[in-house]
Order: sequence, then C-alpha cells, then structure tokens
Amino acid sequence: MRIIAALADLKLVARVAEALNVTQPAVSKQIAELERIVGVPVVTRDRNRLYLTPIGSRLADYAKQALNQLERAAFDVEAMASGVSGSVSIGAVSSVAPSLLPSAIALFKRSTPQASVSVSEGHFVELFPQLEAGAIDLLIARIWQPQELPGIEQMPLFSEPVVVVAGRNHTLTRKKDLTWSDAVDFPWILPQSNSVARQAVDALFASNGLTAPSNTIASLSLALNVELLREMPALGLMPQRLAQTQAARGEMIILPLDTQGLLSEARCFWRTDQITQNGTLALFLKCLQQTTDETGTIPFG
Repeated sequence: MRIIAALADLKLVARVAEALNVTQPAVSKQIAELERIVGVPVVTRDRNRLYLTPIGSRLADYAKQALNQLERAAFDVEAMASGVSGSVSIGAVSSVAPSLLPSAIALFKRSTPQASVSVSEGHFVELFPQLEAGAIDLLIARIWQPQELPGIEQMPLFSEPVVVVAGRNHTLTRKKDLTWSDAVDFPWILPQSNSVARQAVDALFASNGLTAPSNTIASLSLALNVELLREMPALGLMPQRLAQTQAARGEMIILPLDTQGLLSEARCFWRTDQITQNGTLALFLKCLQQTTDETGTIPFG
C-alpha cells in the first residue's frame, strides 16, 4: 500500500525507494506482486518514469485512505495509552483558526478527553510576547519573511493562498481585465495597522506600484467582515478555503487579482524548553501534524 501510494505522488522508482528507505529492486518486486494479485497492469512505463493506469490510480486512492486510517488508529492508541492530561493554551491568528483548529482540537479531545485546551485570537505582534512570557504554549500564524527566532522552535503547517474578495454586487465583479489600480481606491478591510500582516499587505501594494489604501477598516472578525462586504462596496483579503466557502453560499465573489503568495504559509511556534516539559503540548503538536497530513486541500509544500 505504501509503495503504490508513494508511486502516485513521486512517479520514479528511485524516489519511492528513497522515501520508503528500501531498495529499487524491492519496489519493482512489490509492483510486480501487486499486478500478479490484481491480474492487470497497475503501471505503464515511459523510459525511467512509471505512470499509474486507471486501475492503479484507483488502488492508490484506496491505499492512501487505508494508510490514513491505520496511522489514525496508531495515533489514537498511543495517545490513549499515554494517559496525557493537563492543558495547552493556543494563540492563533484569525485567518488560520477556522481552517485548522477545529479538526486538530477534535482529534486532540478524542485522544485525551481529560486534557483541556484554550484558544485566543489576535495577530502575531501581540501574541508572540505572550508566547515568550509563557502566557500561551503555542502560537499559530501566517508568516511573512520567515526568520529564526532565539529560543523558539517553529514548524511549517500548510500553504494556502490568500485571495481578494468583494460583495456579490460589487462593481468590480463585472469589470474585465481587473488590475490592482482599479481596486486601490475602494474601502478595504485589512489587518490592524501594527500587525505583520498589514506590513505584508502594504508591501503587496508597493510591489504593484501603488500606495496602500487610505480608506480602511481594521477588523479580525470574519462575521463582521462578511457583513461589511454585504453592506458597502468594500474589498478584503481572506484565506482561499474560507473565501470559496463563502462564495459557494453566495455571500461574496473572489476577484482575479494576483496576491503573489501573500501570507500563504502558516507555521506554529513554541518555546524550545517546553516541548520536553509539557506532554500535552507535544500531543497537540502531533494532532496538528495529523490534521495537516490528512487534509488534501491545505498541505504544506
């Protein structure tokens, strides 16, 4: 199962062998054995590349599902057997919390019902001092210009575009060949002025030869922002998945403006000295990894 699943993603036997830490002949032997069991080819060969046949692709899909279930079972058993209790406090930026935390927290609570979790929202500039001071155990944020931080560990979680959104009746939704110049003079719903996210937005406008909008509303509230887009001709920025969900409900339109990878990478941060001292934090980090591994829409890299 691991070989056929890896082959679907990596294409080359050499890459599959390296990823699974086995020899290339072992990979080829397993493919031949699978074809013997199935009775039909599961791969086609073109020079040194292997391509899955339609049957091979279907088997790879089932293999991935089965492997995810096995990994989830192993994770649950390990978590329940460890008897982890205690608490973990999380600070998260609002653009990440709705996409990632519900699944991670649900997995965490199912694995260790006796442990508690608390979540506070804010932006990186205000949450990071809390992390350093020990007021929160974990910080989850979208990043801009990543850098090493003394005494702080960090782990990439996922990469997801940020898109420009407007109310469904906004005049720009009907404009052809839309440019940033067309959008800059409208009201904009943006992050707080002292946040890293706002600095990134200002840099995005500058890269398009424009001064950042002066007619702005600073808001972290998704519910408020959706209502503002409905009530006035404002524009805003939103993670792609959230924007697609709102667009499917008819609440807004995603505008075809290139955000150039703006704040697309999300990472989590924790103090180096905490991971060995706080078993609850270590378990929650595993839940985050499990969640991002299982979701095919927002994997990192």
